[in-house]
Amino acid sequence: MNNTIFMADQYYLNKSTFLVAADCIVFGFKEKELHILLTRRPVEPLAGEWSLMGGFVSENESLEDAAKKVLFEYTQQKGIYMEQVNAYGAVDRDIGGRVISVAFYALVRLEEFDTSLAQKFDARWINIKELPQLVFDHNKMVEDALTLLRFKVSMQPIIFNFFDEKFTLPALQDLYEAIYQRPIDKRNFRKKIASMNILDKLDIKDTLSSKRGAFYYVFNEEKYRDFLASGKFFSL
Repeated sequence: MNNTIFMADQYYLNKSTFLVAADCIVFGFKEKELHILLTRRPVEPLAGEWSLMGGFVSENESLEDAAKKVLFEYTQQKGIYMEQVNAYGAVDRDIGGRVISVAFYALVRLEEFDTSLAQKFDARWINIKELPQLVFDHNKMVEDALTLLRFKVSMQPIIFNFFDEKFTLPALQDLYEAIYQRPIDKRNFRKKIASMNILDKLDIKDTLSSKRGAFYYVFNEEKYRDFLASGKFFSL
């Protein structure tokens, strides 16, 4: 047994070591547009340039825990929907040193976002249509995250994580259009939503967006489980 341990130690000796980072593409929805939370890079190289939120993975920390740590630091929100996008390991991707980065995207409820954090981290919510040049390969990370997000919201009800529980159907359609960056037929959209029967209509209206007002809805997890149990699939 001791020989086995010794052999294992020898195997790991003189191997290359490098840093691993967790970078987060933080999506938010406001003013009928999809936004990404960006910050000014606080350190060299490329200090002051636009960057995603990120940090290095500690020795006793999993990738997921490192990403959750980054998300909490910048949003002060827990229980954020988060999913791994891809790993980025080009040798020269980070001019500061050899760094492999694993990217995660997250869906943030802007109603719960502490705006004072933006000033603390020199951060901004930037419209996805106005994305600036980011450091390293962060633009590629955003592109990959958006591609994955579009696929996921078409197959799973993760889009409701953008809302603080209740939402209107116009707001829901606006969000889908913002993610796909194209118009969606209103009649077909509502027909599809109604056919799945996974939403509960509330007795209150949003009277700020229009004179007539639009009824609020909430996603019903139990109805969604019944929907899946019936052999149907979420598809929009």
